[in-house]
Amino acid sequence: MKETFYHELAMQLCALIEDESDKLAVLSNASACLNDALTDINWVGFYLYKNGELVLGPFQGKVACTHIPLGKGVCGTAALSGHIQRVADVHQFQGHIACDSASNSEIVVPLIKNQLLMGVLDIDSASLNRFDESDEKGLKQIAEIITEFGF
Repeated sequence: MKETFYHELAMQLCALIEDESDKLAVLSNASACLNDALTDINWVGFYLYKNGELVLGPFQGKVACTHIPLGKGVCGTAALSGHIQRVADVHQFQGHIACDSASNSEIVVPLIKNQLLMGVLDIDSASLNRFDESDEKGLKQIAEIITEFGF
């Protein structure tokens, strides 16, 4: 079921961004598309790698942290390691940065192009253990599409 959902979402996202050359427009529409399509989330957006740190990019949700050092929090850990971070309970994640106290689980997917860090896709949920292996696989594919067209 989720595989079909993510396949259709990927196709929708491709159609939305494939002819757009402006990075800001791509990331803005991608965050809006994900926000509309995903259920049980309270924040979705991008942190962009600039000057050795992650800087807030286009997003949907409440006000967010603006700067995140590499290696700090879930986003900084994903960026530094280059690996997806899927966290069932962010309150158990050492060094978690609580931008929104309502968030309880999180998934962060690094955006890497030509072996260079471009940023991360960050999605939060108020529910514990919201994201599973199917979400991880589907969002990895979504992140690859965004990286291809957005950077």
